[in-house]
Amino acid sequence: MDSAAVDERIRALIEPFNKKGVTIENATTFAGDLEFDSLTVMDFVAEIEDEFDIIISMNQQAEIENYGQLVAAVHKMQDS
Repeated sequence: MDSAAVDERIRALIEPFNKKGVTIENATTFAGDLEFDSLTVMDFVAEIEDEFDIIISMNQQAEIENYGQLVAAVHKMQDS
């Protein structure tokens, strides 16, 4: 799956979590821009893991701060 397809699927998954209707860009941060709390992050990560059949470790989650990093990480895991 190419990066654009990963991006499209993640955009669909993030929509219900984007309560403030923030425009999603690569630099959009989960904590700052989207105001995700820890429970929201866990729910969102679970959705991504289910959708892509991957596991995102706690260490990986700690390194992913913005949307672009998430798309890149999921795309990389898809290729593995």
